[in-house]
Amino acid sequence: MVMKRLYFTLSNPESCKNVVAALRSAGIPERRLHAVASLAVPIEDVPGASLLQTSELAHGIERGLAMGGTAGLLGGMLAVAFPPPGVVGAAAWVAPVAVGGAALGALALGLISKDIHNKELAAFERDIAHGRILLMVDVPKEEVEQWKQLVVEHHPEAKISVAAPPAT
Repeated sequence: MVMKRLYFTLSNPESCKNVVAALRSAGIPERRLHAVASLAVPIEDVPGASLLQTSELAHGIERGLAMGGTAGLLGGMLAVAFPPPGVVGAAAWVAPVAVGGAALGALALGLISKDIHNKELAAFERDIAHGRILLMVDVPKEEVEQWKQLVVEHHPEAKISVAAPPAT
């Protein structure tokens, strides 16, 4: 199922709670709701965003898997092409070295990327700094208009954006 992420910028915590309640009662599961606010804005009873939503962690792990796996595969293939003296059966090491490289790459880039702010949220930093609340909702692509309409009916002041959520 292809998902899209809806971004709703809401003016106050009460408005956010109302939107979250409406979305929950309409069938959006808790795991698809993520709120971001400044530290000065209390957002109790609203699911907060985790590192997966607020950082580049997922992208870093993806890149680390690809780069580490490629490096491990190339290293294993070099060991087969130019085996060190006395090593027999170097071909059996290609897959484990590639998997190890992928794991090491994912770990390294994941640790680095967890401290990098999500680029998708940069457009909302000014609103968040001025006390507004960003609510992210992951919905199936074909239901985007339905969910946008539901929120606009109850909260016409909400600013709405749509994007693809990061892979998790």
